[in-house]
Amino acid sequence: MLAGRLHLTERALRMESVPVPEPQAGQVRIRVEAAGVCLSDVHLIDGTLTPLYLPGDVVTLGHEVAGVVDAFGDDVEGWQPGQRVLLQAGERDRRGTVLTRGVDYDGGWAEYVVASADTVVPIPDDLPFEQACIIPDAVSTPWAAVTDTARTRPGEAVGVWGVGGLGAHAVQLLRLVGAAPVIAVEPLAAARDRAAALGADAVLDPADTAFRDAVLELTGGRGLDVAFDFAGVTAVREQALTVLGRRGRLVLAGIANQPVTIASDSPFNYFQQAVLGHYGSEAEHVEQLVSLARQGRLDLSASISDVLPLADAEEAVRRVHTKQGNPIRLILRP
Repeated sequence: MLAGRLHLTERALRMESVPVPEPQAGQVRIRVEAAGVCLSDVHLIDGTLTPLYLPGDVVTLGHEVAGVVDAFGDDVEGWQPGQRVLLQAGERDRRGTVLTRGVDYDGGWAEYVVASADTVVPIPDDLPFEQACIIPDAVSTPWAAVTDTARTRPGEAVGVWGVGGLGAHAVQLLRLVGAAPVIAVEPLAAARDRAAALGADAVLDPADTAFRDAVLELTGGRGLDVAFDFAGVTAVREQALTVLGRRGRLVLAGIANQPVTIASDSPFNYFQQAVLGHYGSEAEHVEQLVSLARQGRLDLSASISDVLPLADAEEAVRRVHTKQGNPIRLILRP
């Protein structure tokens, strides 16, 4: 079968022919119908990220995967060939270590992939594979940030910095939980337009000299209850802290690998503010989102920027890296 294999010693992505994997005990083999291309895939290729637990130096990329059940190993029950599913983005090993699909073990940039049966999630017939595959990570990460880390409540004023693959979904999900107003903050005009189309109540340019005044006017003078950094940029954190209100929370969902600096502890302490770290999501978040999609509460059709053949994975990586076309998600289809 064809697979997109990352050779870590050279940081080279190669499309290669490899054997179709055989499911072992407790595993299900999936015929891949769609796989997302994430910025973290790009960072694995360019060396910004490195797998922590990969046993060798070659891995098939792809942690956002959907397809149909093809075969299963011993001790697997409850699945039928042809059943439509998506895969959780990772699993825990026997020691409890969290492993990421397509990073620490082979992922879904391939025609077939094997997965532990407990990481396979059924999806409804009317949920397209292209939309289903991005629920793990692209949608579940902001959903977990909104509902668990920030514990966003209805009526709370929120700001979303960075309306890319994660932030674009955060705008939709914040509306879903009743946050208001939802303010998108983006330097790119095209991304601001996209945020407005996805339901942001207001869109602001962070470089606007009247930025702080605009936030205060939109929030009735109280400032933000929650600020989400999906950009992973130091300047974003610094700006967000200036517009937090009383008991405001700054949620760091983007990774900058830089110190987090609070300019002065006096107002930070007086207003009882907080900085919260966030990473990824749990299995229940994916299941919640599938349920919301099944009930017609979640429409991800606008998130699919383009669909490319698996053989064009290198082109997809280039487009994500250069932000060509300002994509939310590009999808590979075997």
